[in-house]
Amino acid sequence: MLLRNTWYVACTPDEIADKPLGRRICGENIVFYRAEGDRVAALQNFCPHRGAPLSLGFVRDGKLVCGYHGLVMGSDGKCVAMPGQRVGGFPAIRSYPVVERYGFIWIWPGDPDKADPAEIPELVWGDNPEWAFGGGLYHVKSDYRLMIDNLMDLTHETYVHAGSIGQPEIEEAAPTTRIEGNEVITSRFMHDIKAPPFWQTALRGNGLADDVLCDRWQICRFTPPSHVMIEVGVAHAGYGGYEAPPEHKVSAIVVDFMTPETETSHWYFWGMARNFAVHDEDLTVKIREGQRKIFAEDLEVLESQQRNLQEFADRRLLALNIDAGGVGARRIIDKLIAAEREPAAAG
Repeated sequence: MLLRNTWYVACTPDEIADKPLGRRICGENIVFYRAEGDRVAALQNFCPHRGAPLSLGFVRDGKLVCGYHGLVMGSDGKCVAMPGQRVGGFPAIRSYPVVERYGFIWIWPGDPDKADPAEIPELVWGDNPEWAFGGGLYHVKSDYRLMIDNLMDLTHETYVHAGSIGQPEIEEAAPTTRIEGNEVITSRFMHDIKAPPFWQTALRGNGLADDVLCDRWQICRFTPPSHVMIEVGVAHAGYGGYEAPPEHKVSAIVVDFMTPETETSHWYFWGMARNFAVHDEDLTVKIREGQRKIFAEDLEVLESQQRNLQEFADRRLLALNIDAGGVGARRIIDKLIAAEREPAAAG
């Protein structure tokens, strides 16, 4: 079961810049496009004429034109024209609430009457000239909750990402987890360590020495439905670690939005926002490519894990202290899904 009365990241503006985009979200086949006034629109990806995917069509004067027989759809899901036909009695298709904000396009796949744009999470780095952001998208053939588990337990870095961000000190520093309302925070702090390769690149990018002992931190924050923001960074040792002045550290926010495609696959929007060397485009590219390789390693593990979980469906998994963040996130998701289903069951 998937949570539906919530905002998910559906795509990025560049994905609909030239043509409609078809994407399955929470099991629903949806088409996204630019409508009148440069607004974003989202419709059921189904032409009411012969059932062709509307995403195979094109946009003309802000209207979505089916690429099969030319039926023209408005952003409200109603047919407005078709060559040689009267369309007044044509059935409408579903339209979805969508909002463009912070460089992403957000969709509400549930009850449209409950969609409130004020519930889209505030991103301190979004549309902020004092921050730089670079990211990408992966299609992952696994339950989106496996990615949440992965991101809320960074102990795996020592093994999965040994050549980039992993180091033995990660598993030697015990994490702490706390829950505040519907937010789960898992933190880990390391002291007097050597910065791993990824962070050495970041230190150099900020004009700092990369060959001295450092303090390192990871603060993972889960919020529903499936967002994980991770405060990460390193500071030269002796300057206060996480609280060190900007001239002695590099810090950033690892951005993770997991949007369910189906019960066993998801869209993973990833990136990093930073507030140092924000105008250095070369550094943005280096960080993005470094992240791309790191998350590709996660993808391989998670897709293999999903296949194994389906093959060994009767096996019970262990929950250890390092899993507290992921377990807490799953409990919150389950609670919200149960609350969403209660009115439907009562009706």
